[in-house]
Amino acid sequence: MSIETARRNAFLPNLFFEDRHPAPENILQEVLEGLGRRQKSLPPKLFYDREGSDLFLRITGLWEYYPTRVEKSILPKAAADLREAAGPRCELVEYGCGNSGKVNVVLGGLDRPAAYVGIEMARDHLLQCCRALAAAHPEISVTAICADFTAPLDLRRVFTGSGRKVAFFPGSSIGNFEPEDAKRFLDTVRTEMGKDGALLIGVDTKKDAAVLNAAYNDRDGVTARFNLNVLKRINRELKADFILSRFRHVAFYDEKLGRIEMHLESLKNQTVRIGEAEIGFKEGETIHTENSYKYSVSDFHALAAASGWSHEGLWKDEKDLFSLHYLVNRKGSSLRQVSNLRRNSERSRALTLIKP
Repeated sequence: MSIETARRNAFLPNLFFEDRHPAPENILQEVLEGLGRRQKSLPPKLFYDREGSDLFLRITGLWEYYPTRVEKSILPKAAADLREAAGPRCELVEYGCGNSGKVNVVLGGLDRPAAYVGIEMARDHLLQCCRALAAAHPEISVTAICADFTAPLDLRRVFTGSGRKVAFFPGSSIGNFEPEDAKRFLDTVRTEMGKDGALLIGVDTKKDAAVLNAAYNDRDGVTARFNLNVLKRINRELKADFILSRFRHVAFYDEKLGRIEMHLESLKNQTVRIGEAEIGFKEGETIHTENSYKYSVSDFHALAAASGWSHEGLWKDEKDLFSLHYLVNRKGSSLRQVSNLRRNSERSRALTLIKP
């Protein structure tokens, strides 16, 4: 992994950048390994090049895609409650930075935060977000790290002080991990935040299959373009020759497994070249591109506990469409209790999901 020494931005003296983006050969290896499996697959992190990130931002504004809208409706209450829980001069670390809207709400609720660290693979969106935050908060040290946050990261050198380290993982991205991988990721975040660390995390809940299927099959076809864009990226970066019109987007909710599955289905028998490799596809064969697991509150509490976290705060909308959780490091921590966090975790006003 190439690492560029962090450097100060000449126009924003509180902005630093560090490049830990995986080398192209590492991405090629992951792609070939995934497409060589019996159930072909691609890692969802490949969605987020510049075009993919733009498409995902469009998805978050779609009427069918409720998670972003509902999370934004409950985030102000959570941010206000976190002021005491996080304490003064905390340092906020966002995994999957790409849009400053949500993190601005959190920063606004904290008590004189000392630093913000954004971690994201899509460099353009990362820098756009961090430049905006650095300009809006000149009193805060802002560090942008271009990296794959699903792998362990040593963040010790980017922390600036002794305040509590609080991770922020919004948008229900935890659902993209297989449950065992989610457990490992949560354990890694706990380690990276340290003995007094905390985590504010968004979690999508289990609900009616019709609502979930609509969210991942929007009528404007934006999610389909987002899914197909991963093939366009592989063509560009790995010298492949996927013909996008020979694949179609497929997404469905598996109630037994409690997850949305996204696939790209081959519409004919075909062979695709990726560099020097050839990959054969049969008509109807799919590439599994993403899972999005949905969790009941009790299921997520169990997952968090198995990863060494203790649950201290919960916020939900009235329809239980989405939940925000505040966790603290149970291992090696004093577990400072904030009683009003639970007492004041009120449900925000529910939003109408279906247009009249």
